[in-house]
Amino acid sequence: MIYQGNAITVARDDDAVATLTLDHRDESVNTLSSTVVGELAEAVEALRAESGLEGLIVTSAKEAFVVGADITEFHGLFERGEDEIRTMLERVHGIFNAIEDLPFPTVTALNGLALGGGCELALTTDFRVMSDSAQLGLPETKLGILPGWGGCVRLPRLIGADNAIEWIAGGTQNKADEALRMGAVDAVVPGESLQEAARDLLDRARRGELDHEARRTEKRSPLKLDAIEQMMVFETAKGYVAGKAGPHYPAPIEAIKVIQKGAGENRERAQAIEAASFAKLAKTDVCYNLVGLFLNDQAVKKAGGRYAKQARPVEHAAVLGAGIMGGGIAYQSASKGTPILMKDIKAEAIDLGLKEARKLFAKQVERKKFTTEQMAERLTHIRPTLSYGDFGEVDLVVEAVVENPKVKGAVLAEAEAALGDDAILASNTSTISITRLAEHLTRPEQFCGMHFFNPVHRMPLVEVIRGEKTGDAAVAATVAYARQMGKTPIVVNDCPGFLVNRILFPYFGGFSALVAQGADFRRVDKVMERFGWPMGPAYLLDVVGMDTALHAGEVMAEGFPDRMGGLGGKDGGGVIPLMVEHERLGQKSGKGFYAYEEDRKGKPQKVEDDEALELVRQVAEGEQEFSDEAIIARMMVPLCLEAVRCLEDGIVGSAAEADMALIYGIGFPPFRGGALRYIDAMGAEAFVAQADELAAELGPLYAPTDGLREMARSGQRFHRDADPA
Repeated sequence: MIYQGNAITVARDDDAVATLTLDHRDESVNTLSSTVVGELAEAVEALRAESGLEGLIVTSAKEAFVVGADITEFHGLFERGEDEIRTMLERVHGIFNAIEDLPFPTVTALNGLALGGGCELALTTDFRVMSDSAQLGLPETKLGILPGWGGCVRLPRLIGADNAIEWIAGGTQNKADEALRMGAVDAVVPGESLQEAARDLLDRARRGELDHEARRTEKRSPLKLDAIEQMMVFETAKGYVAGKAGPHYPAPIEAIKVIQKGAGENRERAQAIEAASFAKLAKTDVCYNLVGLFLNDQAVKKAGGRYAKQARPVEHAAVLGAGIMGGGIAYQSASKGTPILMKDIKAEAIDLGLKEARKLFAKQVERKKFTTEQMAERLTHIRPTLSYGDFGEVDLVVEAVVENPKVKGAVLAEAEAALGDDAILASNTSTISITRLAEHLTRPEQFCGMHFFNPVHRMPLVEVIRGEKTGDAAVAATVAYARQMGKTPIVVNDCPGFLVNRILFPYFGGFSALVAQGADFRRVDKVMERFGWPMGPAYLLDVVGMDTALHAGEVMAEGFPDRMGGLGGKDGGGVIPLMVEHERLGQKSGKGFYAYEEDRKGKPQKVEDDEALELVRQVAEGEQEFSDEAIIARMMVPLCLEAVRCLEDGIVGSAAEADMALIYGIGFPPFRGGALRYIDAMGAEAFVAQADELAAELGPLYAPTDGLREMARSGQRFHRDADPA
C-alpha cells in the first residue's frame, strides 16, 4: 500500500502499476471536499516518492466516479476574500498539475457521474476510458461560477474551443458516446470491462504504442488557433450564449472570456486567468443565490426521500378526467414507467386525453429522448376506460375533473367505492380545500391533494396537500408517486390556495392596484421581466386564464378577507373581473391583456391590443408614471410577505421548501434564490421598512408580520447558511 486515507487509497501491484481509488468511507458518493483534496495532495506526494512505478490508474469504488466538489462548503469558502479563493484554486491547480506531470503514463476509469471537479480530475490524466452508462460534464455555470480546477484550460485543448464552450457554457452532462465523439475520452466500454480497458490503455502507453507525452504537451501548450479562428470561435459563441443565458447569468459569458484569454497562454498562465475569474464570480449575489438554490433543492429532495421510504410502491395508477390535464398526467406517469388507467364519462374526452399523450410522446421522439418503438411501448401503459371496472387493482388515483367542489365531491365518492381498501385517493385541485373535499369520503385518512402545475410535462413541482384527516401513509404514497413521475413533491398543509397560489395572488393584487392607479400594464410586464420573471403579471394572467384567476381570487378573498378581500369577486371591481365580463379570458379565448396570434409552429404569440388598453382605462384613475423601483417593490413585497406568513403558519415546513416551490411552480427568478432569500439579501430590517412605507398607503396586504419585525430587530435570516459578503 502506497497511501491509505479515509477517502483515497493508492495500491501498487506486482507489475509496477499503481491504482488510486476514490471511495469515501462515510459517504454514499465521492465528492472532492476540502478534506478529500487534502488526502489527494498526500496521495500524489506518495506517488511521486514511490520508486520504480510505471503507470497509474485513477478509479472509483462507488457507483459514480466523483460528482464534483462539496457544494455545502461553497458559501463558507466564498464569503472570504478573492485572494483566499484564488489561493485555494492555486493549491488545487498544483495538485492536479502534479498528477499531469507524473513521470509515467496515467489513465482514468470513469464510471457513473464524473462532474465538475470529478471531470477536471479526470482531465489531468493522459487517457480516459468511460463506462457506456457514465456521464461527463462541467456544470459549474449553473451555480454562477465556472470550472476553476483547470476545466477551462484542459478541456478546450482536448476537444477544441468550440466544443468546450458548448459543454462549459451549457453546463451539460454528456453521455459516453458524445464524450468519445468529441475526444474527451479515448474509449467507451461496458461497465464490467472498465478496469480491464483502463489497464489495456495504460499498458499500450507503457509499450510506446500510445504517446502520452504528446498528450501532455498538447494540454500544457497554447490552443492551436490563429487570430482569425479565435475571433470566429469566441465572438460567435459570445453572441449565441448571451442570447441563451440572458443578462442575469454572467458565468457562461465569463467562461468563454476565460477560454479566450487563456487560448494563447501556457498551462500555468491560463490557469491563473481561470482562477481570477472564478474568484470574481464566486463573490457575486448570483453565485450566492444559485448555490443556495442547489442546497435548497437537495434539502427538498431529501425531505421527499424520507416520505418515499415509508411508502408502499405505486405499481398501478389511475387518473379521473381525461382531456388536456388528464392526458398530461397519464403521459407523465406512462413515460416514467408506471402504468395508468385514464377514466372519463365521455369517449370524446378520452380521445382528447390520448391525443395529448401521443403529442407529448411524439415531441420526445423528435428530441431523440425516445425511439419510435419506446414511444409505442410506453403508450400501452395508458389504458383508457369509461368504467371503474379495474379500479380495484389500482394503488393510487388522481382526480383531475373540473374545479368545482360538488362535481369533485361526487366523483371522489364514486371512485373511493370502487377502490381497494389500501388505495390512495388524491385530488389535483388548485384551490379547493382538501379538508372540505374529504367530507364526501368514508376513508379521509387515505385522501390528500396532488396539485400539478400546467403544463404537467414541463413544470417540475407537485404540491402534496395534507388535509386535517389525511394520514401519513397517504402523504408518503403520493410523494413516492410524484417522484416516480420525475417531479419534485413538496408537502404542504391545507389552506386556501395551498402554498404557491396563496403566495402568487398577493402578487396579482399588487398588479391590480398598480393598474387601478394608472400604471401601464405593458410597462409593468417589461419591468418584472427585466427583474427576472419569465413573463410579466399581465401576460401571466393571460396564460393562467382570467376566469381561473377570478375564481382563485374569490377563494383567497374568502379565506383571507383582511388583506385579500379585494382580490376576488365579480362585483368587487378591478381589472380581472372586467376582463372576464368582456370575455377576454387570455390565451384560451385569443385575447386578454394582449391579443394572441399563432406562429408558424401553432404557438400563441402575444401582440398589443388597443381594445384591451381602452378597457383597462375604465378601471384606472387616470395615467400615472411609476419608477422601476416602485413597480418592483409593489409587486414583490406582498408576494414575499405571504411566503413569510405561510412559513409562520406552518403551511410549509421550511424556508428551503417555500423558495423551491416558487421557483419550480411559478418561475420565480432562480438567480434571486426565492422569496425568503430575497428578503435575506435585502436584509429583514430594510424589507420591513419598505413594507411599512407601502402599507401606510396600500393597506394590510403590505403589512409585515410580528415575526418578521422580530427578525428585523434581531438581525436574523430565513436561510442560515453563510452570509453573503
